[in-house]
Amino acid sequence: MPGVVSRWVDRYSVERQEDEELRSRTLAAGCSSIVETSARTRTEVHGVLSSVTLRPLGDVTALEAQLYDGTGTVTLVWWGRRRIEGIRPGRSLTATGRLGVRGTERVIYNPAYRLDAA
Repeated sequence: MPGVVSRWVDRYSVERQEDEELRSRTLAAGCSSIVETSARTRTEVHGVLSSVTLRPLGDVTALEAQLYDGTGTVTLVWWGRRRIEGIRPGRSLTATGRLGVRGTERVIYNPAYRLDAA
């Protein structure tokens, strides 16, 4: 049993270190942490894309990406886009826009963005 516990502790501590690194990069970029942003405010967030999905929303196709900054997640939605060069999982970026809420998730529609150097 010690092997299972030690592997879990190791994995947990690595995830915490990665979260801390993401939080420090967010602060260094001069951005707000996702968990501290309020709905209906213009905000600038920085993080890593954890997933990118093409999804139909009504009659329009939208490209959706989950941005994680170590504190929380925001969904970035680009209406009418099937693909954006450079937008892929694992990519780090800064997004700017008005934060909204869709159901229980935070969302920014058609955000302006800056990709970090790859």
